[in-house]
Amino acid sequence: MSELVARTGRHQQRYEAGCRLVAGCIPFKYRNRNCEEGDGDGDGDGRSEKIVEVLMINSTSGPGLLFPKGGWENDETVEEAALREALEEAGVRGHLKEFLGYYDFKSKTLQDEFSPEGLCKAAMFALLVKEELESWPEQSTRQRSWLTVPEAIECCRHPWMQEALEKGFLKLYADHMISTSKEANHIDSPVHCQGIFD
Repeated sequence: MSELVARTGRHQQRYEAGCRLVAGCIPFKYRNRNCEEGDGDGDGDGRSEKIVEVLMINSTSGPGLLFPKGGWENDETVEEAALREALEEAGVRGHLKEFLGYYDFKSKTLQDEFSPEGLCKAAMFALLVKEELESWPEQSTRQRSWLTVPEAIECCRHPWMQEALEKGFLKLYADHMISTSKEANHIDSPVHCQGIFD
């Protein structure tokens, strides 16, 4: 059982122009893959490459997978809210690397007096995972899944999260994450995202 406790309730929830403000992240890590491991080119040169994997969690209200996200509260910055949601829902800690953008969506279940239509505005970040906890606040209702980006695109429950992955995270990935640096688990390390840029 986790000693950490998830925040609940709406008494500190932030709103702006009739929208509930939400913070979330796309947790990611690098996995080293030996080029001999089934890449199909048969060259067997023994090189390794880094593959980006993203962490998704199950939805508690239906099929499909999600990225951690939740309400941004009055006593925290948006970055603190994103980190808190990653810890509470997915049991991971890490470093926020980039702001991916704002994504608007309509919640069917989160309508209230301040947002009667359930409108939400989510600030999403890329989170480089440094620690996976064995115990976390929502572990009794959440399962974690590490997926390649193409797998995550297929499994994503909400179109706005798929957009954050494809137009936010992958744009960052293509523009900033490929370099000649050899340092493991560094944002500028050379990366191979299976099936995306081949």
